[in-house]
Amino acid sequence: MTDKLSQLKKMTIVVADTGDINSIREFAPEDATTNPSLLYKAAQMDQYKNLVTEAVKWGKSQGGGSEKELENTLDKLAVNFGKEILKIVPGRVSTEVDARLSFNTEATINRTRKLISLYESEGIPKNRVLIKIAATWEGIRAAEILEKEGINTNLTLLFGFVQAIACAEAGVFLISPFVGRILDWFKKSEGREYTAQDDPGVLSVKKIYQYYKKFGYKTIVMGASFRNIGEIEALAGCDRLTIGPNFLDDLQKDSQELKRHLSPDMDFPVEMTKIEMNEGIFRWMLNEDAMATEKLAEGIRNFSKDLVRLEDYVRQL
Repeated sequence: MTDKLSQLKKMTIVVADTGDINSIREFAPEDATTNPSLLYKAAQMDQYKNLVTEAVKWGKSQGGGSEKELENTLDKLAVNFGKEILKIVPGRVSTEVDARLSFNTEATINRTRKLISLYESEGIPKNRVLIKIAATWEGIRAAEILEKEGINTNLTLLFGFVQAIACAEAGVFLISPFVGRILDWFKKSEGREYTAQDDPGVLSVKKIYQYYKKFGYKTIVMGASFRNIGEIEALAGCDRLTIGPNFLDDLQKDSQELKRHLSPDMDFPVEMTKIEMNEGIFRWMLNEDAMATEKLAEGIRNFSKDLVRLEDYVRQL
């Protein structure tokens, strides 16, 4: 029997959830994802100082005043890490747009085009990059336009079923439902523990997966933000799973059998019907989902805080 990580790779595309290039090299995933939190940690590691220094130098060379230089530096830093990651993974890297643009469709589009342009200037084609955008109504509209331009997107901070439906209707390339953060909310709200079988985050991803497969949507489902190995194992067979180095290591050290729980030909709930989507329906359904509303807002705030921490760190260099 091979280890669980090897077994998982046969049924699911495994993505590394880290900015640590050495960890990515160790576990040989197909893709990798980054965000401001991960980049902040990686930027402070001695082995990546050159990537930071080069980004600061380039950002200052672009001029435009201190704030514009800082913006350029952070974009270049994200691309520098992405470029190094793409030397290791055969697939794609996900790079995040500034979370503070989550409610501005036009600004999100412009920032995305800039990031893609920076990647292309490094000889990296856009089909090796996914741009991470928060799954707000404005973010989903930006993604819809970008997808038509051939720029693939990863809609992140996805907690509610309505966000998943809107993303699929918009033709988004990939979504990242946040399993662990959903569990966090229900544990706090309900005051009890959950098993992998009744984990609200796991059940949420399973429902989205079944909806997409039943109605023929091409949008990829990539479970993210795990709190324990049980969540990952319960979603074996999902299109993709993005997993942190600690859990990748745990899976690699476990040689027990890993059972598949999701597949395109699984039985779908008979009562599952297709839901029409527009802005009014989206905002109402999101409003009615207290968990998704709270976690989306919290997620944007936290990503913004991490971005500010990264900015503060870069300013000192």
